[in-house]
Amino acid sequence: MNRIERLNPSEAKKKTAALLFGAAAIAIAIAALVVFEHVPSASAQMAQTRGAIINDANETSIPEGFREWVFIGAPLTPNGLNGGEAGFPEFHHVYIEPTAYAEYKRTGVFPEGTTIVKELVLLHEAHYEDGSRDEASGRGFFADRLAGIDMMVKDSKRFADTNGWGFFNFGHHEPPYAKTAVAAPADACASCHTANATKDMVFTKFYPIFGLK
Repeated sequence: MNRIERLNPSEAKKKTAALLFGAAAIAIAIAALVVFEHVPSASAQMAQTRGAIINDANETSIPEGFREWVFIGAPLTPNGLNGGEAGFPEFHHVYIEPTAYAEYKRTGVFPEGTTIVKELVLLHEAHYEDGSRDEASGRGFFADRLAGIDMMVKDSKRFADTNGWGFFNFGHHEPPYAKTAVAAPADACASCHTANATKDMVFTKFYPIFGLK
């Protein structure tokens, strides 16, 4: 007879329950380890959301996963409302790196390293001269195809001659975009931001998420 058979029925039930409980606990522990192995560490998660990295030649690349950052707005200046010659006739889908946004919410200041990406998006074919069209929701302007990437990065020391921000253009065309870009000269994007931006070279008045006018 085995050990359980020599025990009285009550003791046998307790022993069996203990064995089953132990086996279940081991199974749960193993499952937890398997799940944990597939959960990114804090450092890995930071790597997925960090802003741009700029080398000594002031060259950088488009941060991976930027479309999963905080979406702040989508200004539009269509050709149909600008004599057919708008500087940016597309939607501007604008994203800010999450940790920089969290710091801005806390302090009201864009921290060093803040990265803001603007992706240009073409409109659907127009039905009217102003560039609008009819859709189920009514007459308006509707996003169609991706058409370019611009990016700005705050680094007060590196870009002191452009008010502390570097500006990068990865091409105004459909993907694939350029793999790298170098900071634009001061008379390019920076001059417009210097003359017109609402706060610290950023057009915060277009993005109510910042809570500013």
